[in-house]
Amino acid sequence: MSKLNPKVDAVLGQTLQWREETETLRAIALSFPLTEELKWYQPCYTLQGKNVVLIQGFKHYCALMFFKGALLKDPHHILARPGQHQSVRQLRFASLREILKSKPILKAYIQEAIEVEKTGLKVRLKKTSDYKLPEELQTRLDESTALRNAFRLLTPGRRHAYVFFIAQPRQSKTRMARVEKCIPKILAGKGPNE
Repeated sequence: MSKLNPKVDAVLGQTLQWREETETLRAIALSFPLTEELKWYQPCYTLQGKNVVLIQGFKHYCALMFFKGALLKDPHHILARPGQHQSVRQLRFASLREILKSKPILKAYIQEAIEVEKTGLKVRLKKTSDYKLPEELQTRLDESTALRNAFRLLTPGRRHAYVFFIAQPRQSKTRMARVEKCIPKILAGKGPNE
């Protein structure tokens, strides 16, 4: 059993929502040879300095997030992909009862995540250049040299965020509206959420 981290105790002492669920997930994570740390103001469990799992609380659920969840086998098909993350996966719970019912499965997933980390496997992340630019964005980039140059100067993460943000809507007119909305931010060198 791993050692409790007083910093995590302090944060959990302030938690109102998901307190019992978080404490239960914490006890499960601590039953493994992982180090408990506080990262991003969340309980995080590491193996030799490498992040393995993180406990998260949201409005409608709490979650156990696996940093390399994309590499887990997921035989029960219960891992959720939050947003556009390529490697992260979550096990989500809406009640303490769900956690307790899933405890053996949770333990199996954590053990597999530890094994993935021990073997040094890495998630092969796609590069921004691997994604096709939405047609509406490509058209505007082709029309404006200043916009094209500003887009190229963005960090890969910011370009990636724009590609996903603009590509989400089904209708072309909505995608075009998003492009127009983003142009000032691109020219300012900012990401879509800045």
